[in-house]
Amino acid sequence: MKKTHIVLLVGVALLIVSLLVFSADFSTYDSIESAKKKPDTYVHVIASLDTSAPIQFDPIKDPNLLVFAAKDSLGGDMKVIYKKGKPADLEKSSRLVLKGRWKNDHFDCQDILLKCPSKYKDEEQNIQKDIEKKYPAGSQQS
Repeated sequence: MKKTHIVLLVGVALLIVSLLVFSADFSTYDSIESAKKKPDTYVHVIASLDTSAPIQFDPIKDPNLLVFAAKDSLGGDMKVIYKKGKPADLEKSSRLVLKGRWKNDHFDCQDILLKCPSKYKDEEQNIQKDIEKKYPAGSQQS
């Protein structure tokens, strides 16, 4: 092989490696309390919608502002500000993955992933039915 081919291959390999490194998401999953201790650090927080607090969303006044309260399984709670509009089925979601940074007194959310429980419940019921068909009650499993 010519030296130019070798240099070209090494250059392409370095380009691919650098793209992979810089495109990786280095954030971590944190509790609300640990996110509060890391201001301005991009984190993922797993929480649920606090249904006891009101959801502030006025699509006429500002369709790109959603303010709500979230809580996690460890008892932490926080005010969340999301500036991209209200996701459909926010109230129906069992869990939220909130991506963003802790700022002063609130979580500045940049992305919300909704976890819908119904999909997993249906899947679990189908698996249970398949098991019952394969191994009827009273039959011996080997």
